[in-house]
Amino acid sequence: MHTTEFVYDGPVSESYNEVRLRPLHDEKQSCLSFRLTTTPGSRGTAYRDSHGNWVHQFNVLAEHRHLKVEAESVVLAHESPDAPPHSTPLSKFDSRRDQLDEEYFDFIAPTAYVPHLAALREIIQAAEAASDGTVAGFAHAASDMIHRRFRYVKGATHVHSSIEDSLSIGAGVCQDFAHLLLGVARMRGFPGRYVSGYLVPGDAVSPDSKQESVIGGYASHAWAEVLMPESGWVAFDPTLGKPVGLRHIRIAYGRDYGDVAPVRGVYKGHAGQRLSVDVRVRPELDDAGRERLSETSAPPVAAAVLERPQQPPQQQQQQQQ
Repeated sequence: MHTTEFVYDGPVSESYNEVRLRPLHDEKQSCLSFRLTTTPGSRGTAYRDSHGNWVHQFNVLAEHRHLKVEAESVVLAHESPDAPPHSTPLSKFDSRRDQLDEEYFDFIAPTAYVPHLAALREIIQAAEAASDGTVAGFAHAASDMIHRRFRYVKGATHVHSSIEDSLSIGAGVCQDFAHLLLGVARMRGFPGRYVSGYLVPGDAVSPDSKQESVIGGYASHAWAEVLMPESGWVAFDPTLGKPVGLRHIRIAYGRDYGDVAPVRGVYKGHAGQRLSVDVRVRPELDDAGRERLSETSAPPVAAAVLERPQQPPQQQQQQQQ
C-alpha cells in the first residue's frame, strides 16, 4: 500500500495529477492486482509512457483542502535466470560503442539529475582497476565502490538534487546512489537506466532487516540497471550493496528520477501544502506462516488504455522521496 497525502492550508481547485504507482508486469514479476483510489473521488485514465511504465491521470476540479492518493498492489516475483558465466571484455565492448551510442542514446546522454562530471572520472578509473576487465566486473566494482564510499543519510539531499550534491558531501539516499551509478556507467559508455520501486524488508531476525527497513521497507526505493551485451539489463543496488532479487519490486524505468516520480501534479490556488507519504510492503505468508516470495509465472493482466494529453502547469505539487 502506497499512500500519499497533500494537506493544503487553504482551498485549492483544478488539481491535475499523474502517478506512476502500478508495478511492472513482465518475465521478472507479475502484477496480479492494482487498485488506485483518491479522496476526493475522481475518475481517471491510464496509458503507457515511452519507457513502458503505467501512468494513471486523474483530476479533482472542485475546491478541496486535502488530497489522498492510495495505490494497493499484489505482486508475484519470479526467480531470474542465472547470468551468463562469461562477460564481455571492456576492450571488446569499446570497439562497438558507436553502435550503442546511437541505439541507446537516451540512456547514455547526461541528464539534469545525472550530469557527466569530471569528479566521476576517479571512480571510473578505480572501478576499472578493481574489476576483472569485463563489463559485468566493472559494473559490480562501481556499485560496490559507491556503496562503500558514500554514507546513507536521510535528508542529506532533496528530491531535486543532482549527483553533484552527493559528490560534494559524500552522502545521500537511494535516489542519489542510483544516479551516481548511472553517471559512472554512462561516462564509461554503458547504457544505464533508473529503476523506482519498493524493497520488501527482510525477516526480523536478519541482521540486515533494520537497515533495509530504514532504507526501503517503509519508503520508495531506487536502484539502477546497466546494459550487458551478453545478458541485457542487469540490476545493481549500490544503496544496499547486495544483489537485486525477489525483495526488489519494480514500478518504473527511466533516464533518472524525473521520468518516474511516483506522484506529480498541479493545482490552482495560492495555498501552501504539507506532504506525507506512507508505504507498507510485506511478503505473502503461506499456511505455515512462512514468507512466500515467488511462484510460477502468471498470465499478463489485461488493462484498458486511454491516452490523454497533459494539462498546462499551474502550481506544482510533487512527491519527495
